[in-house]
Amino acid sequence: MSEKTVRLTMAQALVRYLCNQYTVIDGERVQLFAGVFGIFGHGNVTCLSEALEQVQDQLPTWRGQNEQSMALAAVGFAKAKLRRQIMVAATSVGPGATNMITAAGVAHANRLPVLLLAGDTYVNRLPDPVLQQVEHFGSPSTTVNDGFRCVSRFWDRIVHPAQILSSLPQAISTMLDPADCGPAFIGLPQDIQEIAYDYPESFFVEKTWTIPRPRPSRDEVVEAVELLKTAKKPLIISGGGVRYSGANVLLADFAVRRSIPITETIAGKGAIVHDHPANVGAMGIEGTEAARELAETADVIIAVGTRMQDFTTGSWTTFSKEAKFLNINAARFDASKHFAVPVVGDAVECLTEIDEALGDWTCDAAQMERAKKLYAEWNELLDEGQAPTNAAVPSYAQVIGIVNKMAKPEDTMVTAAGGLPGETAKNWRVKAPNTYDLEFGFSCMGYEIAGGWGHAMAKAGNGVPIIMLGDGSYMMMNSDIYSTVLTGHKMIVVVCDNGGFGVINRLQTNMGVPGFNNLLKDSRVLDKENVPHVDFVAHARAMGAEARHCDSLADLEAAMEWAQGTDRTTVLSITSDAYTWTPGGAGWYVGVPEINERESIRKAREGQEAFRAKQRRGV
Repeated sequence: MSEKTVRLTMAQALVRYLCNQYTVIDGERVQLFAGVFGIFGHGNVTCLSEALEQVQDQLPTWRGQNEQSMALAAVGFAKAKLRRQIMVAATSVGPGATNMITAAGVAHANRLPVLLLAGDTYVNRLPDPVLQQVEHFGSPSTTVNDGFRCVSRFWDRIVHPAQILSSLPQAISTMLDPADCGPAFIGLPQDIQEIAYDYPESFFVEKTWTIPRPRPSRDEVVEAVELLKTAKKPLIISGGGVRYSGANVLLADFAVRRSIPITETIAGKGAIVHDHPANVGAMGIEGTEAARELAETADVIIAVGTRMQDFTTGSWTTFSKEAKFLNINAARFDASKHFAVPVVGDAVECLTEIDEALGDWTCDAAQMERAKKLYAEWNELLDEGQAPTNAAVPSYAQVIGIVNKMAKPEDTMVTAAGGLPGETAKNWRVKAPNTYDLEFGFSCMGYEIAGGWGHAMAKAGNGVPIIMLGDGSYMMMNSDIYSTVLTGHKMIVVVCDNGGFGVINRLQTNMGVPGFNNLLKDSRVLDKENVPHVDFVAHARAMGAEARHCDSLADLEAAMEWAQGTDRTTVLSITSDAYTWTPGGAGWYVGVPEINERESIRKAREGQEAFRAKQRRGV
């Protein structure tokens, strides 16, 4: 007896398959693919859009303003959903597709699932060269979509309609694999989208996916326990994997019972609240002084769910060269870094088995007492930095203090690039778990507003995303303010206008180079004495948002209260200081010219050489 089939175009079959995939979140069965961000054009408007139009009530399509920003919104959605639900981003061929490559890099660096569907040129090549085709003379099968290969965990191009039978399940398996999670890219040639094929009905049977929780090797657990029992001054680094595994409560309980302080990576910040008794704050270059002092004296570092980026490790200068690492990670690649004792598996499973095997072992309570003292001193420093002063313009710390004070526990702070990542990592006091999103895996300027749109979708009214960004990031990508007005996904956007790229100016001048091409006043402009001011309020209102400029911290506090009550996306702008920064944190390995006649650069080079001498050597 032959298998029953249904005749559909490839595009129709792809969409029908996506509609029949489900997952379970907090006991509720929901669609795995929550929707599609789409911009239609040459390459997807005649076939893929036809298929999506038929299912718009089940799989909603949201119109973006820019292909990069809508894919970034999908990234923000995935992060807000803790990788349990996925958005699709669909574009036309050519520039529409290449616009998404940056967003794919963000998803790849941050290990986040996004399904990217881009139109492609014709497999039959009969009309070549077609509109938006980039020709490669010696490689006719190469298209711009090959550019996604280096920023995708799964990459495919469908050149026959039957290929989606194997490609789509493999793409989903990759996106849901904790060890291999990241963006999946599928190129859709225009002539293949239209072709009808007899697909087996079994391909469209509803499927409920579960995210695997791999258990660790018994031998790795034994070795981990042996190492831990030698520790006198252990320290936990809580990474993003803790949040995605749902290991927040388990790790916090483990830390308290074993008297081990917890530091957080940038991706891990928010797994526990700011005032948790084991918390000592952010780790690394933009971290707390408490975390730095504890890291420098730690003998065993338990790194859970982190890829150990340079901002976490201080370019590998933060730790003693004698310190031992225990890396708990779903990805063997990350677990094996820097000669660590690896424990490969899900954070919940690994911590549970290690905890059981440790028996009644606990660290000397003095380690936790020292951590609490250092963290209390750090919080006093934050209070001082956030207190109002007579300065002409407020610092980032003061602005963050007001916004943080006025944020509701369920609101999520979103930022990505410039000075606000470091300032929020230090100053933002998380009130509820999983309400802080700093995209610093790729540090993508422009993520803030777009990612906030994804968060607003995911939150579905349970709190509001509060987007904090500088004038530089705002100018780079702001069109999704309009998207949120169109779709009714409210967020609050706080623009700190410090006159250009403030934090990169700090790095430049700290390394001995005079301010150049970062702050607007140091750039090649027509009139440096009268640099035109961007009216962010007028601009936001032109896109349909509510908006208000704040002349002081008191104005900002009142505006935040007002913004919480508006019925749409609301933008607040405030002039901020480009030169005042919260102290603390580790150093950073940066390039400084080895040869230069400028004394300031020679001194910076000497400082870098002394700093690099502290680096651990490893892989």
